[in-house]
Amino acid sequence: MMTCGKLLMKCFLHVCFFPEIQTTEGRKREKSSKFLSGLKNRKEKRHIESAPIESHLKVLDTIRLQMQISEAADAFIRRRLTQFVMGKVCAQIDVPQLSLVLLTGLLRSDFPSEKSYLHWKSRQVNIFEELVRSDHMKTEKEMIEESLEKIKNSKEWDIKMSSSQRRDALLTLRQVALAFSSIPGRFGIEGETYYWTSGYHLNIRLYEKLLFGLFDVLEESQIIEEAEEILKLVKLTWSMLGITERLHHTLFAWVLFQQVHRLFWVTLTHLIKTFTSVQFPNENLFHLKFVTTEEAILLDHAIREVKHVLSADIKDDKEVSYMRSLTCPTVGIECETRFDLLQSIFFSISLWCDSKLQDYHLYFSQNSSFFERVLTMGLSTGTQDFIPHRNTQFTGYFLPNDVVTQKIRVYIEKTQYAACRRAIDFATGSMNGKRHPLAILASELKQIAEKDLSIFSPILRRWYPECAMISAKMLHQLYGETLKPFMKDITSITEDVRKVLPAAYGLECCLIELYSSACEENNSHYSRGFERYQIAEISKPFILDWVVAQYERILEWTGRAFDLEDWEPLSAQQKHAASAVEVFRIIEETVDQFFQWSLPMDITHLQALLSIIFHSLDTYLSKVISQLVEKQKLYPSTPPLTRYKEATFPIIKRKVAESSIIDHEIYKELDELTSSKLCIRLNTYRYIQKQVAILEEGIRKSWESVASNRKDRYSTERTPATLEPTDVNGESVSEIFVATMDCIRDSAAQGIQKTSEFLGAKVVFWDMRDSFLSYLYYGGVEGNRIEAVLPQFDKVLNDVCSVVDDTIRDLVVSNIWKASLEGFMWVLLDGGPSRAFSDSDTVLIEEDFNMLKELFIADGEGLPRSLVEEEAKFYRQVLSLFSLQTESLIKMLISSSQNMSAGVNRYKKGQRYVGDTHTLLRVLCHKKDKEASKFLKKHYRFPASSEYDETAVESSSFGSPFVADILKRGASFSWSEKSHSSFRSITKKFQQVSWK
Repeated sequence: MMTCGKLLMKCFLHVCFFPEIQTTEGRKREKSSKFLSGLKNRKEKRHIESAPIESHLKVLDTIRLQMQISEAADAFIRRRLTQFVMGKVCAQIDVPQLSLVLLTGLLRSDFPSEKSYLHWKSRQVNIFEELVRSDHMKTEKEMIEESLEKIKNSKEWDIKMSSSQRRDALLTLRQVALAFSSIPGRFGIEGETYYWTSGYHLNIRLYEKLLFGLFDVLEESQIIEEAEEILKLVKLTWSMLGITERLHHTLFAWVLFQQVHRLFWVTLTHLIKTFTSVQFPNENLFHLKFVTTEEAILLDHAIREVKHVLSADIKDDKEVSYMRSLTCPTVGIECETRFDLLQSIFFSISLWCDSKLQDYHLYFSQNSSFFERVLTMGLSTGTQDFIPHRNTQFTGYFLPNDVVTQKIRVYIEKTQYAACRRAIDFATGSMNGKRHPLAILASELKQIAEKDLSIFSPILRRWYPECAMISAKMLHQLYGETLKPFMKDITSITEDVRKVLPAAYGLECCLIELYSSACEENNSHYSRGFERYQIAEISKPFILDWVVAQYERILEWTGRAFDLEDWEPLSAQQKHAASAVEVFRIIEETVDQFFQWSLPMDITHLQALLSIIFHSLDTYLSKVISQLVEKQKLYPSTPPLTRYKEATFPIIKRKVAESSIIDHEIYKELDELTSSKLCIRLNTYRYIQKQVAILEEGIRKSWESVASNRKDRYSTERTPATLEPTDVNGESVSEIFVATMDCIRDSAAQGIQKTSEFLGAKVVFWDMRDSFLSYLYYGGVEGNRIEAVLPQFDKVLNDVCSVVDDTIRDLVVSNIWKASLEGFMWVLLDGGPSRAFSDSDTVLIEEDFNMLKELFIADGEGLPRSLVEEEAKFYRQVLSLFSLQTESLIKMLISSSQNMSAGVNRYKKGQRYVGDTHTLLRVLCHKKDKEASKFLKKHYRFPASSEYDETAVESSSFGSPFVADILKRGASFSWSEKSHSSFRSITKKFQQVSWK
């Protein structure tokens, strides 16, 4: 005797074909209220332990909710079928008997409407007819036809016929059903009944209905949590419905696939736009919905069930015969065929997968994982040989790898053809007048190639390693056929050419990358079937002409920006010239335009680009540097060399030699070259250095990208050993950058050095000429000390440091320090007749020198002490000469002149040093000492300092022929060759008189 659970499950089968008594509107409302409430309550209580019977009943209630059966209908069915079962003793229960039980017990009053009642009754009659259909037992069939016709006729059955007449009709049906139930099964399988084969269509539909109940009615993409428990109960129906384990896996895979199919598509009224930019006019298409993770999981379950079917080891020939007997017509590509149930299901799945995989760009562009699952399903169900012979039954066998390869190749070719046709239709029908159709087509095909490279090829190559080659060659050939006529007509760079060629080149680079990915996978090389477009040969001269034309444009803008420059800071944060920013803006714009060509380039193009950059920046730097006045013009004229002597009585004094006359334009230029504007120039040089580094880095990266594309482009034709060495990071490329960018940086560094030296000299010898050179120690040391000058030095340094770039601040201040030292020595050695120093003055001068030095050190906030001390070393040594005895100085002067005459001087010509003749002679001239004065009068005939009046300036000539050459020298402490030559004549005469 069957257990209670089995009875309940068998009774509940009729839920599958019992009419849904609620109206459609009521069912929809109940789905969001009553059913939802039941599901929520079920989920809230799923973790609560219950007795086995209660748990069993809850699972059955879950099934009722899943199939949307009202509680009233469910209660009536259970009650009626339970009454029927209680009267049976170990008899086989089948579907026709259950259907008759329901026909016997239900009346018109049990239904909410006439329509639902008639629909239910008709359904039961159809079910009964389907189950007892047979070619034999014709007498029994004739008996039930009359009864079934009466049941169908509602007026006769419900009104005219009496209760006894209805019972008689149902009794006839029951007797026939029992007669059919007594017929043994065809294959001798344990538990097999007549209805396994005669009514298998209905059995399969019933079983499908039960399996669909595993999906949440509110979330169709999810399997409910009680699925395993429900499946256990569903399996209890196998003996009634004729289900075997392999048939279960087959049907479960089919149900899962249908659910995925239903969720995968939604019908839309608008045109498909999501996965391609192509618009399809006058087509009623489906729109691919985004596939969720749950839907992908369903497909994984379906694939798993298919694998169970394919891997099942069936040893029972009876089951094999039974499975083959379950045939059904299947509409194939060419004709209608009859397959067994398994083949029919697999064929239907494979046919659907094929239809999508033959245009996978349209259906799977946004979900590679779903593409992989569909491909796996298609190959799993489609790798069997179904030969389409009309009205015959077939057996299948697994196909070899070459057939799988052929299927995938068909997928690729048909997909690429469909995608290309859409791209062509879009390009030719586009209303975008700004883009050429060929450029649009190249862009569309590039998107296809990119998706192949990133999404489809990595999956397809598992079964077909050459898939990327096929895709690349098809796209390349198709576009090449449309591009070649256009390229033949190119004679100059037009707007259309500038749009089409870069797009074509971008497409080809992408196709080469796609093609190369397959070459790397297979360790193969270039195939002659992939002939590149002749874009490089056509575009090279045009690009060079364009680069040359840009040079004139940049020079024009550079000159215009320079003429408008006022050397004021661009902003409080950007303390450089606006003209430099404009120059780099133009250059960067040109560089961007150069690489925006997006065309193949070689080393010649890079050389041309860097050449115009070099000449443009070099022209700008030359203009900036040329505005500086010659440094020599800043120095005051050298006063005459005299010997110290105090005036004893009034005489007519000579006038100091007049300063060299400076042109009015020079004065104007010097007035414009203020310290702040010189600092802006210095900052501009530094800005150029920084921008050149940024510019170079950008060009290098862009060129590496261009060269990499070029290398990949040619790598399909040549081995790496034959590639040009200049393509990526070759020596020639580095040499070009060195010859251009490094030269610009060097020129800017020279500009910084020259300008900072000029700034230091101008501050000391021009701006502070009166306050420093003319004031310091004039007429005596004690009354004109450096303390009065230091505030002005301090102000200059603060002003400079507040403007100049921090990276060059020390360099600029260092040059001011050098100029200050030079000015200080100028006062001591070339200060003129009004300056003479005694031994006691030396101490004060030493103090002043230290004060000036400490000003530049600024308690550690200025220049490094080591740097200041190093620069001051020579001048301190010069200062120490004033502390020597006159006799020692004279001996040193004689020795120095002798060494100079003998040519044994170890110092370079023009180099100043402590013991050189020039320095020693000037120390003697400014030494307040009678012996020194006597020596200079006797041997050099220098006039006495008291004979000169420095309050007025007039031209004067000196009687001493030895002094004339000295007065021609510049104020710098580095002597020229001419100065050395002139001084040799002085030293020769000195030697002649010194030995007399």
